[in-house]
Amino acid sequence: MSSLSLEVDNRVRDSTHDPTLRSWIESANSSTDFPVQNLPLGVFRVAEEAGRVGVAIGDSILDLSAAIARGLWASAGGDIAHAVRQPSLNALMTLGGDARRAIRHAASDLLRHDTETGRRARAQSAGLVYAAGEVTMLRPVAVGDYTDFYASVHHATNVGRMMRPDNPLLPNYKWIPIGYHGRASSIVVSGTPVRRPRGQTKDEGAAAPTVRPSRRLDYEAEVGFYVGKANVLGEPVGIADAPAHIFGICLLNDWSARDIQAWEYQPLGPFLAKSFATTVSPWVVTMEALEPFRTSVSPRPAGDPEPLPYLADAGDQRTGAVDLTIEVLLQSAKMREVGIAPVRLSCGNARDLYWTPAQLLAHHTSAGCNLGPGDLLGSGTVSGPERESRGCLLELTWRGTEPVELPTGETRRFLEDGDEVIMRGQCAADGAVAIGCGECRGVILPAIRGAC
Repeated sequence: MSSLSLEVDNRVRDSTHDPTLRSWIESANSSTDFPVQNLPLGVFRVAEEAGRVGVAIGDSILDLSAAIARGLWASAGGDIAHAVRQPSLNALMTLGGDARRAIRHAASDLLRHDTETGRRARAQSAGLVYAAGEVTMLRPVAVGDYTDFYASVHHATNVGRMMRPDNPLLPNYKWIPIGYHGRASSIVVSGTPVRRPRGQTKDEGAAAPTVRPSRRLDYEAEVGFYVGKANVLGEPVGIADAPAHIFGICLLNDWSARDIQAWEYQPLGPFLAKSFATTVSPWVVTMEALEPFRTSVSPRPAGDPEPLPYLADAGDQRTGAVDLTIEVLLQSAKMREVGIAPVRLSCGNARDLYWTPAQLLAHHTSAGCNLGPGDLLGSGTVSGPERESRGCLLELTWRGTEPVELPTGETRRFLEDGDEVIMRGQCAADGAVAIGCGECRGVILPAIRGAC
């Protein structure tokens, strides 16, 4: 057995990852994103009450504050009890990894079918466990700052070839994780409709730009990494310490208006083309849940430079990537009308990213930038080497020249009003129960008339 296999196997032996575990919530024991081995955290609301922290389990949600109030989690400290009553995960994030792991182990004990705590919880499940369809999911984190990276070399190469066929990658790409400062205020939870943006665009050959609704609206399939542990302003986080600063992951759709972007991005990069909306999935899959699915980084092609010392760590290269498959589906308004299910557009994997989550965080702090609990780092579009793994329409339709055909006979170069984009993510590995991220979805609404 290789040293990598042994290291992964040792992590999987954590009792919460045991593939034989079963829950008294029956829906968690069959095909689901949320088996008892996952236990992601989110914030939900019952009726018009305030949000509260919950754990996804099958097709249900465990109310952590109710578990504490009923004495089912007697060892929960006052700080944890306070944090799980808050309308976001931020208070919990400030408590650090030990609190996150304590919640995971307590939830596992409470939701298992073969523990005394689990039997007690099952007997008093009313008001403790809610059906997912009976609650409203809220944005799980009050995001203070949002940075979006460009970590897929396949995406960067494809986009570069459209602009610079002979020299697709700029000289700095393989030396430095490229990113830009996004807009935290327009981050919305899955299910929130997205309004088509208006903005300045300039047609080829036109003498001047015009203001109009975007005609090249796109999605970008990404992974989001939530920061948990903060660093002090002026004090960089070393690459070996960076994983301890990441709380968990979500799915992220970085909606993009390509025509607005093409006109505005030089010389400072994206602005209004991306700030109108970013959608995140409602559940945060913790780093502990991901342990069985950590994998080695894809080897760099021959001739590529090795990461500079502040981005180089042997442990990160062995297990710093996440084997997370991201599937993108689309359903047009016409498909909904005639009852046709969403059709899959692409399927990529986060293990193909050129830069790891730890490298993104270490680089972000390398000049002294302070990251705080709840800050969000986007991976950038997750694309792979095959056409079917391209994570946005810009790539998939090759800038609109190769349209996608839908089952209704409609074609798509870019998104139309009424289209719903659905993203799903799943981790799978030998010897482990597969887990998922839930859905990240949004419907496109028409632009507001007369704006601008």
